[in-house]
Amino acid sequence: MSNVHLVVLGAGPGGYSAAFYAADQGYKVTLVDASDKLGGVCLHSGCIPSKALLHIAGLITKARNAKDWGVDFGNPNIDLKRLNEWKEGVVSKFAGGLALLCKQRGINYVAGRGVFVDSNTIKISGGQSIVFDHCVIATGSRPVIPDHFNISKSIVVDSTQALALSSIPEKMLVVGGGYIGLEMGTVYSALGSRVSIVEVKDGFLPDVDRDLVRPLQEKLTKKFEAVYLGTEIVSIREKDKLGVVTMTSADDSIEESFDRILISVGRRPNTDGIGLENTKVKLDSRGFVKVDFKRQTTDPSILAIGDISGEPMLAHKASHEARIAIDGLKAKDGIIFENIVIPAVVFTDPEIAWCGLTESEARMKSIEFEVARFPWLASGRAHTLGRTEGLTKLILQPGSKRLLGVGIVGYGAGELISEGVLAINMKAKADDLSRSIHPHPTLSETIMESADLSLGTATHIYKRPRK
Repeated sequence: MSNVHLVVLGAGPGGYSAAFYAADQGYKVTLVDASDKLGGVCLHSGCIPSKALLHIAGLITKARNAKDWGVDFGNPNIDLKRLNEWKEGVVSKFAGGLALLCKQRGINYVAGRGVFVDSNTIKISGGQSIVFDHCVIATGSRPVIPDHFNISKSIVVDSTQALALSSIPEKMLVVGGGYIGLEMGTVYSALGSRVSIVEVKDGFLPDVDRDLVRPLQEKLTKKFEAVYLGTEIVSIREKDKLGVVTMTSADDSIEESFDRILISVGRRPNTDGIGLENTKVKLDSRGFVKVDFKRQTTDPSILAIGDISGEPMLAHKASHEARIAIDGLKAKDGIIFENIVIPAVVFTDPEIAWCGLTESEARMKSIEFEVARFPWLASGRAHTLGRTEGLTKLILQPGSKRLLGVGIVGYGAGELISEGVLAINMKAKADDLSRSIHPHPTLSETIMESADLSLGTATHIYKRPRK
């Protein structure tokens, strides 16, 4: 592959994974990104800094809850400067590691905005032109802020600006009850802001299983100052350095002022402004690049991965697609992005994680299923952690009891869900999970006990036999 030149446009998790994997396969690789540092949005203003702050929020919450267990740490003294330095240090170390890996693989990294001149040429903002045999587009996405929400940038912010943590507002409104809004609301609430949230739908995380959302919604409703569901923002205006928000619901109209307003109503693929009109690449009605199961676009020379190629917009999906795209170029058979089990995690407190088929999807597709729900009130480990609000849920095929889906809400759900991914990929049945010994006492036991429950053999739940 030494004579085949591959350009990767975008150096986020999808882009650098594609570049690194291609270089390992013998391709001559050029990696292009507008930033002089690898990692993209995920590393610099998304996944990593947000999880660092959520870790701090969790630490503060644990310290506060410890009062109920006889240990009082007192009120936290938050040094915002040092907190930001630590957060940026985490990002910097990871970025430095990526730069070293890029250099070790002999990849040519070019900092600058790349624009397609034609299907085999990209021009960089500095004036350099690069001719290639193939290109993988991995330019990611950006937050959406509706035009009528645009007032002072010190008041109305997006998730990127919120993560900069310039100050801790006394009173904050989060617009949007999706995972980004809930995660950032959790952070600012723990740091001392009085957080309110408004969501146009009737519940948080509208597309997520209600069994999983319910414990989180109950907890955040108590934690946040106000929760406005089924409520729409009519207008936002500035007055006396505050954002004055007018909201309406079916029953009421509310006007309230906030120091800061976080808009988290979705993200838009970065497919505009990169010269795709000069290629044969086609977009769908929402602006996503059209791709096949091997991530090939309608242009034979160009592939697309990650956020720009469709939802879900998840870093680990992009990284997986990177390998599929490169393997597709090598004409490997049988490796396509179809029926792939993609886990999703909401890093709130409690966390929510799921993979495979959900109950609502099964109903919508008229797929026969049965459900096993194991409440963490029956988990010894959950009691020792003081986190009994959780639930583990299995979606099973009737008769065979093959695992179709897994959903978990509770402490550390994001670390538990991978067992579900593996089980579904391996076409495991409830009996396989039941017979796999899980260490005691752990939260992972709740997966085993959910399987036991479906088989009528649960130890810590009594299920009355049917007559």
